[in-house]
Amino acid sequence: MVSRVRTMGLMGIEGYEVTSECFLSGGLPSFDVVGLPDTAVKESRDRVRAAAKSGGYEFPARRITINLAPADVKKEGPVYDLPILLGILEANGVVDKLPADAAFVGELSLEGALRPVSGMLPMALGARRAGVKALFVPRENAAEATLSGLSVFPVGHFGEILAHLSGRRKLAPAPAWEPERDTGPLPDFADVRGQEHVKRALEIAAAGGHNILLIGPPGTGKSMLARRVPSILPALSREEAIVSSGIHSVAGLLSPKQPLLSARPFRAPHHTISAVGLTGGGSVPRPGEISLSHNGVLFLDELPEFARPALEALRQPMEEGAVTISRSAARLTYPARFMLVCAMNPCRCGYYGHPSGKCRCSPDAVQNYFGRISGPLLDRIDLHVEVPSLRFDEISARAPGEPSRDIRARVEKARALHRARVGKEDSCTAVMTPAEMEAHCALGEQAQTLLKNAFERMNMSARSYNRVLRVSRTIADLDGEETIAPAHVAEAVQYRTLDRR
Repeated sequence: MVSRVRTMGLMGIEGYEVTSECFLSGGLPSFDVVGLPDTAVKESRDRVRAAAKSGGYEFPARRITINLAPADVKKEGPVYDLPILLGILEANGVVDKLPADAAFVGELSLEGALRPVSGMLPMALGARRAGVKALFVPRENAAEATLSGLSVFPVGHFGEILAHLSGRRKLAPAPAWEPERDTGPLPDFADVRGQEHVKRALEIAAAGGHNILLIGPPGTGKSMLARRVPSILPALSREEAIVSSGIHSVAGLLSPKQPLLSARPFRAPHHTISAVGLTGGGSVPRPGEISLSHNGVLFLDELPEFARPALEALRQPMEEGAVTISRSAARLTYPARFMLVCAMNPCRCGYYGHPSGKCRCSPDAVQNYFGRISGPLLDRIDLHVEVPSLRFDEISARAPGEPSRDIRARVEKARALHRARVGKEDSCTAVMTPAEMEAHCALGEQAQTLLKNAFERMNMSARSYNRVLRVSRTIADLDGEETIAPAHVAEAVQYRTLDRR
């Protein structure tokens, strides 16, 4: 007899249907799993056998063949433990035929308890696309799975499923998860004293989704400012939250109590991170920091200290909003539309240009320090902002700075103007297409002349020109102006600090 159990697998961040087929035949007892299983899947044989015996069920002393279809796709992880066990019990006549519209996902302990697995949200979404009506998952994964809209049954032990199917003790479907009203405040710009021009630059960056680089000596508040950027970004839409949460789910970073991201991601990897850690990959490809930052902020502190290959790996995702990982096992594409916020010192010691005169770096040493960041990468950063040391009266001021909620209101208004103009809900000026720029970034004669002079004096590239134009459009939107004025262009040009070096 051949039994078939529906389950789910992961390919990148997309869930797809897998059928676990079980065939029992005569011959010497054996247990084989085919269908391109990885080591974790092969080890399910021992977990399944122990779980069945611990649950009080006789394990068939026969030749057992498990096929995970489609057989040409690599199967990874322990998510197939539960469907394999149910398939064996069905083929052995222990349980009646399993419902055709149900899918089963979960790792088994040796006692038969179900343990949570990573990637449940994308698997649940994949199950809905495949026409599954009921999804049986580990109890800790239930809240996450309900975001798909399916009927989700939380399970603590596989015996509960058998009792449910036989009608002895029905499982209750999990209620749809709803976010709590208060998810806690984000770091607020009201805590920041001084640095008004830096706050203005960060507001422009947030309004347009632009990349920004903060340059200044130690202790000037670069990291403090960067960590407050999420507090002025627009709230995540439901679609954005589902996509970003799916990526975090695959990486195993979602909390059972908070399965849907309530705030835009903020990732701040250490400068020792490798290129693979940043972009994703590995023998079993997994999303990296840039994908975990999708729809949010990627903060790179001490930018020149990052390895050159890691920084250069950012260039393609910054342009395309996605990263493709090619391995022998698979070729996967992860979304990576993030806002890059960087911070760095002006030299190795950190005090080049400081009023105290503490810097002892030679001009060559300063240039070598900046040379650790390639020109093509700097060209992709829209705003270069110098963060000077604060005066005593600025540090000691008791009056709080402008709160994030006020800045966020202006950012949301500017983004709303842009969305209405281009007719796209998920767009911002930083990702405008050439056709959209042609239609919505027209310059008057004075503004055109100003930009032409800056282009020639600063030896801008075509990419720099387009980025200045996009920043000008964002500044005009913040001012509520439909036409880009010379003042908007002038402010955008002044943020190309490193182009003037």
